[in-house]
Amino acid sequence: MSKILIFFIILFSALQSYEIKQTPIKFSQKRVELTKQYIRQHYGLKVEDIKITPQIILIHYTAIEGFKKSLARFESETLPNDRPDINKAGSLNVSTHFMVERDGTIHQLMPLNYMGRHVIGLNFNSIGIENVGGEGFVENLTVEQLLANIFLVNYLKKRFETIEYVVGHHEYRCFEDTELWLEKDDGYRTKKFDPGPSFMRDLHANIKGFKKAPCD
Repeated sequence: MSKILIFFIILFSALQSYEIKQTPIKFSQKRVELTKQYIRQHYGLKVEDIKITPQIILIHYTAIEGFKKSLARFESETLPNDRPDINKAGSLNVSTHFMVERDGTIHQLMPLNYMGRHVIGLNFNSIGIENVGGEGFVENLTVEQLLANIFLVNYLKKRFETIEYVVGHHEYRCFEDTELWLEKDDGYRTKKFDPGPSFMRDLHANIKGFKKAPCD
């Protein structure tokens, strides 16, 4: 992305204000209990609730082009049968705190202080932002989504002073040798491409006060 375009993105994002639409996924006591089980199985922690203290903002793409189809992947409380890459790790369905449409519309899907299942090893200390797109593992997120993500990470920093990092899903394994990494199963890893280095480079060029992934 050119320096001129980055300048205009910074200028526009400083003036832009976003409505965060409340679009809750199903999160009954059943999902809470499944989350507790996941925490116990994968992190070795026995918890009374599923509240988190976020230190990382984790950026994703859905690998699906449509918002409704993307949202549908998170609705069920239990994991669908078509996820053989992760279903061996528990029946808790994936979840994320935010989803950003192609036009930059922001949806909050779940409470910000609840743990979602959106990344191996780092769920217990991260807030997930899913961006609609990336089908076929193509880096095709929009400028509108970039602007919305700039707004969101700054908004979240104001909400949670504990947040230090903004990283892409493809960078999650950079944390394996840090105190933030909690996964106990050394065989539970998947290869991720989202949202891609270009989007993260452009995002970091337009935000301040956040650390990059430790191996960056």
